Amino acid sequence: MVRIAVLDKKKCAPNNCGDYLCVRVCPINRKGDECISKTPDSKAAIDENLCIGCGICIKKCPFGAINIINLPEELSKPPIHAYGKNGFHLYNLPIPIFGKVVGIIGKNGIGKSTAINILSGQLKPNLGKPEHNTSIQELIEYFKGTELHNYFENLNAGKIKVAVKPQQVSLLPKRFSGTVGELLKKMDETGRMKEVAEKLELTQFLDRKLSQISGGELQRVAIASCSLKKANVFFFDEPTSYLDIKQRVRVSEYIQSLANEQTAVVVIEHDLIILDHMTELVHITFGVPSGYGVISSPMSTREGVNEYLRGFMRKENIRFRPGAITFDDKPPVKLAKGQALVEWQPLKKKLGDFSFSSEPGIIYRKHLVGVLGENGIGKTTFVRILAGEIPTDQGELNASVSVSYKPQYIDSDSKEPVGIFLKHAISTHINELVHPLELDPLLTEPVSSLSGGELQRVMIAKCLSEEADLYLLDEPSAYLDVEQRLQVSKIISRLIQTTGRTALIVDHDLLFLDYLSEDLIVFEGKPAVSGTLKGPFSMEAGMNLFLGVLGITLRRDLESKRPRINKLDSRLDREQKTTGKLYYA
Repeated sequence: MVRIAVLDKKKCAPNNCGDYLCVRVCPINRKGDECISKTPDSKAAIDENLCIGCGICIKKCPFGAINIINLPEELSKPPIHAYGKNGFHLYNLPIPIFGKVVGIIGKNGIGKSTAINILSGQLKPNLGKPEHNTSIQELIEYFKGTELHNYFENLNAGKIKVAVKPQQVSLLPKRFSGTVGELLKKMDETGRMKEVAEKLELTQFLDRKLSQISGGELQRVAIASCSLKKANVFFFDEPTSYLDIKQRVRVSEYIQSLANEQTAVVVIEHDLIILDHMTELVHITFGVPSGYGVISSPMSTREGVNEYLRGFMRKENIRFRPGAITFDDKPPVKLAKGQALVEWQPLKKKLGDFSFSSEPGIIYRKHLVGVLGENGIGKTTFVRILAGEIPTDQGELNASVSVSYKPQYIDSDSKEPVGIFLKHAISTHINELVHPLELDPLLTEPVSSLSGGELQRVMIAKCLSEEADLYLLDEPSAYLDVEQRLQVSKIISRLIQTTGRTALIVDHDLLFLDYLSEDLIVFEGKPAVSGTLKGPFSMEAGMNLFLGVLGITLRRDLESKRPRINKLDSRLDREQKTTGKLYYA
């Protein structure tokens, strides 16, 4: 059996555990051998050859710094890369295929971005030997007999030119201080700047500095910058973050258009509907976050997404999740209205050059209400009105309700440990929120040190643990992977059912809202100019209205029952548009 030992050096604190508690309790050490040792940097180190996998050190370590993992027997070859002794191990790589868009699907922290960095030449793999300086010939030999053998040979010979759209587009303004137009002009190696700017709708803010544009605008600028390079292999790491659903569909179709016989495209994406719409093949990535990651062989997108949801790969006979993620095979339920919680007649609010308005509406108790609309069209304005943060210019809410609000942007500079920050959640909802959101390992970490996904889960827990009539969550799926998104939807749904409260969820992931919502509010208008709130509607009526604006239709997959976008002008797309049933036939 192949066994790896992973030690989180940030959590390892020998001075606070009674002087290397793990060293003292290890049965191999007590026998006289040195399985766990002290290192010059005052941390512990574990010899994987001597480790017997007893798990005593894992249970005794008070900081959760140690993880001993038994790998699947299929992993006979050494890892493609290991981050130091007792660090993260990555096995296998995805395969760029010319003429195709290939997707990578998997949890956060299991090597997707590392794989892209290796394939693009930004990271030199060490073949599992952290101190070894791997030569390109060793790397080519490692992949002998596979498609990646030719890939690395061509990369080394300069026949493959790569371009990468990084995950963290927020860093762009820190690296380039000029305008959007200046950046695109600098990156343009193909002479297509005007064409690409029009396709990605960048022309209206070409003269603005990167520091002055929104996250969604930055994302589209990053995609444009990447695609303007003279490359024949493109890598896009989470290209739909910050984008609304209309922009996601447009961007996915643009990325699709880049693939041809001379060009390959590889995409990491957590929005399953968009991943399904954009790619032809996918790799499943599975493993233990921060421990190890394994990238599967490529498979058709439909097969790959369904096997990912099932948590079991049939050909490899590998189960990587205890249970399947399932969707209901039923039409949208029309709920009884019950008791009104919040009611409003037409509302109006002017914020600078932007005008918000609403049709009359009612939010009922014990309901989960999804909110859909483009960016910059008034969704957050309405949430802030409900939260009491801003007054209306005309019209009032006919209710006085207590509100718990998770905002869209959740930066935090607090040095307070997560355990103190979530003191109320831990004392009242530890089984309902803290454990399911996997926050236990974060409790000793300062809030300011958390990643985007970690901070998102902490803020969701804080919001839902408060006593309130109405929970307002603005883009709770941002920074979360597929499994975390669906877990969050289950947590919210379960809490609403057990407490009888009401939740309003603003999000751009259609699968997430389809999985969660019972009613739907739809925003229409012109971004940054005006927006009108309509609803709440039943899910069927609301989705039909929204999908009509997008010009797309949805069907359910016959096997997994998940929502999928129909190919434009396909037989099913035409039939559903003819009958007016855009939201599932």
